[in-house]
Amino acid sequence: MVSETVPTSWLVYCRPGFESDVLAELQHHAALQGIACESSHGEGWVSLTRVDGEAVNDLHRQAAFKKLIFARQSLAALPALTLSRDDRLTAILEQVKASRWSFEEIWHETPDTNDGKALAGLIKALTKPLESMLKKRGALRRSAGARRLHIFWTDGDQVQLAMSFPGNRSDLINGIRRLRFPSRAPSRSTLKLEEAWHEFIPRDEWDVRLAPHMQAADLGAAPGGWTWQLVQRGMYVYAIDNGPMESQLMKTGQIDHLKEDGFTWEPPQRLDWLVCDIVDKPVRVLAMVERWLIRKWCKEAIFNLKLPMKKRWDEVTRCLTALEESLEKAGVHANVSCRHLYHDREEVTVHVRLRD
Repeated sequence: MVSETVPTSWLVYCRPGFESDVLAELQHHAALQGIACESSHGEGWVSLTRVDGEAVNDLHRQAAFKKLIFARQSLAALPALTLSRDDRLTAILEQVKASRWSFEEIWHETPDTNDGKALAGLIKALTKPLESMLKKRGALRRSAGARRLHIFWTDGDQVQLAMSFPGNRSDLINGIRRLRFPSRAPSRSTLKLEEAWHEFIPRDEWDVRLAPHMQAADLGAAPGGWTWQLVQRGMYVYAIDNGPMESQLMKTGQIDHLKEDGFTWEPPQRLDWLVCDIVDKPVRVLAMVERWLIRKWCKEAIFNLKLPMKKRWDEVTRCLTALEESLEKAGVHANVSCRHLYHDREEVTVHVRLRD
């Protein structure tokens, strides 16, 4: 029997259309711990519930959020509630009381869909009354270990309460990093690299790891969306592409545009950065990046892997496993991370930092 007062579900947000990929990833982690689960999902979210009705805390903690690929948010959730449209607050208050949860913040969230966005008015009307009631009951308080209550609305009368914990969650509403498109950038792809920096590099390390006067290569650079980001950081860039670069970008004097094949070009010396957003088969891009890393032509790399329409989790894990095995065989020590970022589409972004 499923308990109404302990978190028996692992609730994860994702990009709509990627539910099967998130589910495959969550089931993989559950299987590693020998935990039997049942799944449910809607557009933009997946929930994994333990069959034995036990708390999901261990499963949620062991599968660290930073190591998940397709998840935008990772939460320990109570059973979903169906609310009365005449009184939506009472059921929420009663479940919080029964759970004995305490928290410092309340975030109301919805799936990243038009239906989810349509709930904004209702949520706004309920936010202040609910916060006031939870403060009076002592659940919402100043000192509660930085825990956060997430109230996930899938409809006007369907909601699920979940908890997140510092160091094992996204600290962005809905797990989405919304960036403003720079009007001077040559293409919207520029946001992919900017988001990748936010995701993989701590902000207090940017001045060292993304420093002026560093040297970088952008393979498949045209028209220059990723090169633009590198130039904005003050870097000198080898832009490798047979296609044309944006004219205003070239006027910066920080770019050497070489009309060569990014798959075969070799740098004249070791560079600080390799970036690549080439649209090609993952296995081909991976082979190219492996060559750069094994020969230590760069210190850090960010590149995208374009994914098939089906079994994307299988493809990603195959690619990452192959990369890590190749580096290990070559005696190259590196940290490898991978995420399906908000500004990605049918692709994932991989970051590699060499340790020697």
